[in-house]
Amino acid sequence: MKESDSLGDSLTADKISDAMEQLANIVYRTPLTTSNFLNKMIGTNIYFKMENQQKTGAFKVRGASYKVSRLTDQEAKRGIIAASAGNHAQGVALAAAKQGIIAKIFMPLNTPVAKIQATEYYGAEAVITGDSFQEAYEAACVEQLKTNSFFLHPFDDYDVMAGQATIAIEMLNQQPFLDTIIVPVGGGGLISGVAVAAKQINPKIKIIGVQAEGAKVMFNHFHGYASSPQEIATIAEGIAVKEPGKLTMPIIQEYVDDMITVSDNDIATAMIYMLERKKTLIEGAGAAAFAALLVHRNTIRSKNCGIIVSGGNMDLAKLEHIQLLTNKDALSCLA
Repeated sequence: MKESDSLGDSLTADKISDAMEQLANIVYRTPLTTSNFLNKMIGTNIYFKMENQQKTGAFKVRGASYKVSRLTDQEAKRGIIAASAGNHAQGVALAAAKQGIIAKIFMPLNTPVAKIQATEYYGAEAVITGDSFQEAYEAACVEQLKTNSFFLHPFDDYDVMAGQATIAIEMLNQQPFLDTIIVPVGGGGLISGVAVAAKQINPKIKIIGVQAEGAKVMFNHFHGYASSPQEIATIAEGIAVKEPGKLTMPIIQEYVDDMITVSDNDIATAMIYMLERKKTLIEGAGAAAFAALLVHRNTIRSKNCGIIVSGGNMDLAKLEHIQLLTNKDALSCLA
């Protein structure tokens, strides 16, 4: 990525406010739903922010759309290159198509077919390469240097963070009494935006990040644990990031209250519960925050807890594998 490409300067209240205004007629104001049964069972009022019902099936269209809206004419003419595990790809593809901008997206080999097809449907060229997001990202950077296209980063960009921040503003408008928001974390763009926006409205609100145990680089950095390069192994490919964001990490250290992890079994259990009981299809990353509350509810101690269901673009071919991973005892308790 060229150093001259704009990363949005900084994440400010004015920028987040501008993102709310710019996105008002572009993205859906997704519902905030609750479950009386779950509330009684867990002892917490739970509010699910259903970004799986967003355009493209995930929250990423917010940050991508806001970033594209801020490109100069010269930047837009260069075309866009991006790297993505799937949802950012669809967000960029849709945002670019609406502005008539050419987009090429590099996606890792383990990307669900549904996400690749959707990216191409929205009009972008999908290049499938690399065994991880990091390898796809590196390939995209090489291509960007050759073509001089504009690189639209999936998380390490203040404009992208501001777009994602609009989720927190919507949540607190929909339910002002939230005392905690649990956020799935990959590279940290979503939680950075959510944390800054939420704490501008309510400085006492707790923001808790959750990572998969098989992809916990941000967790390690947050807690100051020594961290060697980790092999990524999780069903939640949407948050399977190998390196922390250079811009997101300082924001997370300042604004986020805690970072926790969940296993693939925990994630699978949350996915199947949402499918069976709430008739809602969510992907692994989208289930991570709910899984965290189920596993860590005794330490989270929230009365009114917001859960960001970040996406629903699940590969149905993997449903049988997800079912095999579920914790049957936990599911029976939730039944």
